[in-house]
Amino acid sequence: MRNKILHNKYILRFLWILVLAVIWQGIALSQVFNPASFPRIEKILYSLIHDAVKGDIIFQTLFSLGLIFKGLVFGLLIAIILSGLSMVSKVFEGFVETIIAVAHPLPGIALLPLVILWIGVGEGAIIFIIIHSVIWPLILNLLTGFRAIPKIYKEIGRNYELNTIGIIRYILVPAAFPHFITGLKIGWARAWRAVISAEMVFGAAGGAGGLGWFIFKKRVFMDTPGLFGGLIVIIFIGITIEDLFFDRLEKMTIRKWGMSI
Repeated sequence: MRNKILHNKYILRFLWILVLAVIWQGIALSQVFNPASFPRIEKILYSLIHDAVKGDIIFQTLFSLGLIFKGLVFGLLIAIILSGLSMVSKVFEGFVETIIAVAHPLPGIALLPLVILWIGVGEGAIIFIIIHSVIWPLILNLLTGFRAIPKIYKEIGRNYELNTIGIIRYILVPAAFPHFITGLKIGWARAWRAVISAEMVFGAAGGAGGLGWFIFKKRVFMDTPGLFGGLIVIIFIGITIEDLFFDRLEKMTIRKWGMSI
């Protein structure tokens, strides 16, 4: 029974979260830090429940998730196109590698002044920042996956008289899928950072506000429990997506095919 608990990552995660919560509560009760900046857990939970009942944090979380979904979809499409063309043309591969070398080191927040000049401060600007944040790790991981495929796989495909599209669909994409999932995980995490940062700068985009705007308002009004409540929502969504989407996707594909990296 004990070994079963120790090997269950969900139980272990819950136990570690419980340990961290106890440590946090102990520090808060000791009043080593100002209670206004280091609130007790019950105050954080009360503020979170209050904001959820009002509907503010729910609506703004859904708004941020919508922006992330749009940015990920556009970024994924662009990454697949650029990666695919790079595998077809050496000249285009050099172009893509040059763009990655130039743009990948640039933080999205550093591009905000240009984005404001080009696009403005609306929803489109935030989506642009998200795309910039997710596209480069996606391309790098897809290219790594494509290049790691043994040449014999492609030769087998030609022996089965597969055309270029068939080789990409039945050989390249499945073989590179572990790298694709890794790039998607990194892109998902960077999308969260991008949307929160952009919303804090742009504020309520398009007359609405996301989770970043929610956290920013809590900081301005010195509502520290509410601020930590917003951070808890981000953490909860991240863990949920990791367990319910990425983990199950890996079980259905990568682990099933025996292709774990």
